[in-house]
Amino acid sequence: MKYLQEICPILSKKQLTKLAFDVTVSAPQMAALAKTGQFAQITCDGFFLRRPISICDFDKEKGTLRFVFEVRGEGTEWMSTVKEGETLDIVGPLGRGFEIVDREGRAVFVGGGIGTPPLLSGAKMYGKNATAILGFRTAKAVILTDDFAAAGAKVMLSTDDGTAGHCGLVCDLLLERLENGSCDVIYACGPKPMLKAVAAIAAERDIPCKVSLEERMACGVGACVGCAVKTRTPKGEERYAQVCKNGPVFDAKEVVW
Repeated sequence: MKYLQEICPILSKKQLTKLAFDVTVSAPQMAALAKTGQFAQITCDGFFLRRPISICDFDKEKGTLRFVFEVRGEGTEWMSTVKEGETLDIVGPLGRGFEIVDREGRAVFVGGGIGTPPLLSGAKMYGKNATAILGFRTAKAVILTDDFAAAGAKVMLSTDDGTAGHCGLVCDLLLERLENGSCDVIYACGPKPMLKAVAAIAAERDIPCKVSLEERMACGVGACVGCAVKTRTPKGEERYAQVCKNGPVFDAKEVVW
């Protein structure tokens, strides 16, 4: 796995919701290597461990990486205070991302909460052949729907409390989408219960499904074994894999839910 360390100038910084922030940095070498679904490790002032943040989008021509994250602790709270013109110390791109093969196929992207950002660059590749099913707790937490729509994707929105879109779960909308048209592949990122449900729906319909797992990480490069999850080999043998090194993206059939 090839990765780099760069001191990256912050080109733009926006606040999307009370807790969600959008930061774009100049990182030409990392942008050249980046793939959909990968992540980076970012140094936060005053903290020994870097924070793993999914890559929301990348532009290889402009040499930029975009990160959309939520404040979840002291490290990401510090990140929320950075300003345009400052720099971030970033290691990346890390991990195994989504393999985007047939862009002419019909793809469904299922995102839950802050699991939504790493799906955006993939939806851009599929354009009008993509459906983005995005779920959030409430309307005030909704992010990136305009970005997915601008990419050409059909956007289906759900909220737990019904304040925006469908009142209920993303899986309700996924079933609706599959009942109304063919689907060649499902990409998903979000809370584990959501991923488990999406994987079950895909398995019932024999649709290839790739999931991006969220686990606490320390090193981000496979050295500390702190992000191990149980997986299954093609022969049915169970083993542990590291989300940072072997993932974060796995075939849904590999994961022992």
